Amino acid sequence: MTQTPRIWNWIAKRYAKSPVKNEIVYQKKLQVTQEYFKPNMKVLEFGCGTGSTAIAHASYVNHILATDFSENMLEIAREKARLSGIENITFELTTIENLEAASKSFNAVLGLNILHLVEDKQKIMAKVHELLEPGGFFVSSTPCLANTSIFLRYLLPIANRLGIAPSVKFFSGEELETAITQAGFLIDYRWEPDSTASLFLIAKKPL
Repeated sequence: MTQTPRIWNWIAKRYAKSPVKNEIVYQKKLQVTQEYFKPNMKVLEFGCGTGSTAIAHASYVNHILATDFSENMLEIAREKARLSGIENITFELTTIENLEAASKSFNAVLGLNILHLVEDKQKIMAKVHELLEPGGFFVSSTPCLANTSIFLRYLLPIANRLGIAPSVKFFSGEELETAITQAGFLIDYRWEPDSTASLFLIAKKPL
């Protein structure tokens, strides 16, 4: 089933108040990503949610375009950026599929906790590759749910049909890496803190 913003608009305020699942892991992902940044970089984050990660990275780059298809999520993100005094993030209501941007527009693209929610990850990888300049990099953090319980695999589609949960795709870390490399990327960094954690990858577009 195709994703719609209705669920995300509904849960936006609750989502914004939810604590990070593992703060130590999250901070390491921020640190590793920031080691790749340079002050002149233009960055895209798609599926930015309430903007926390974009705000954390803003001082390391020239500009971030942060997109999401939930207006309620973006409303919270804009307010958080305003309160933080961040002025180099543009928040835009769109999906990466519908984003109007020239090829090779960005030095880095972030897709965090989003690839398991898209309809066609291979299509998304191709769009990311197109948007990145040669030598640019793609950062992803993705729950790879292929080995999740049979109960959850049965329950989530039902919850989605009832309109109380998003549509979720079940694939392995190996399948995700294959999708990324088939799009023309080279995996530069890989980290999976444990078997239950999201797979964190940084992939480069060759020069």
